[in-house]
Amino acid sequence: MAHRLIDLSVALRDDIRSDPPEMLPKIEYHSHQMTAPTVASYFGVSIDQLPEGQYAAMERCTISSHNGTHVDAPYHYFSRMNEALVPGGEPSMRIDEVPLEWLYQPGVKLDFRHLPDGYLVQPADIQAELDRIGHTLKPLEIVLANTAAGARYGQHEFIDSGCGFGRAATLWLVEQGIKVVGTDGWSWDAPFSHTKRRVEATGDASLIWEGHRVGRDRAYCQIEKMSNLDQLPPDGFIVSAFPVKLHRGSAGWTRAVAILPD
Repeated sequence: MAHRLIDLSVALRDDIRSDPPEMLPKIEYHSHQMTAPTVASYFGVSIDQLPEGQYAAMERCTISSHNGTHVDAPYHYFSRMNEALVPGGEPSMRIDEVPLEWLYQPGVKLDFRHLPDGYLVQPADIQAELDRIGHTLKPLEIVLANTAAGARYGQHEFIDSGCGFGRAATLWLVEQGIKVVGTDGWSWDAPFSHTKRRVEATGDASLIWEGHRVGRDRAYCQIEKMSNLDQLPPDGFIVSAFPVKLHRGSAGWTRAVAILPD
């Protein structure tokens, strides 16, 4: 059977606004000519003995495991997980412990691009969108949220854009058997700038990272900074988002892809 692939990942770059300034990746590009002297010296030959004086192109990266499109493991959210299921909880899974089966499942796209920046999606909003597209969630499906942030990736306002998911909506999803969610926003939660105003107005520190913290109650993973979600149908596709196997990591970069029948 023929398939069509849609790339759901952003390119890792150091020249755009993809993260807060202190978290931006840095990439040094070493050209074929730049690396030639080192290898020529190692082998005891002259640079002009190499093909056109060239050796190997390479990049040296200074990045966080949360730069680019990545999968967050339960360990990212808290040191314990499944406290609602196991008395006292259990040690949170690191990214190299997350079941691969979670990351290759049928996908469902929820279109929330019409919601304002900073809006906290509620369970009723999710159910309304599921009713609109005529879909009933099944355990292990990967739920992707297409927000207003997707169209602003790389722009100055990206990290402040899009709606987010708080405790109620995230908990509702995982209670349906969902193990992986994804967003084209900087974070699964509402942008921090909007959450900060809520915390300042209420003094309620539990609002900080309330969506992520659901992983303390019930283990789940999330994919952040996705791309091209607007190109997806509501359902009828597979999501493949295997993370890099970073030893004991809180996250792993992924080349997330949607697989559709041609």
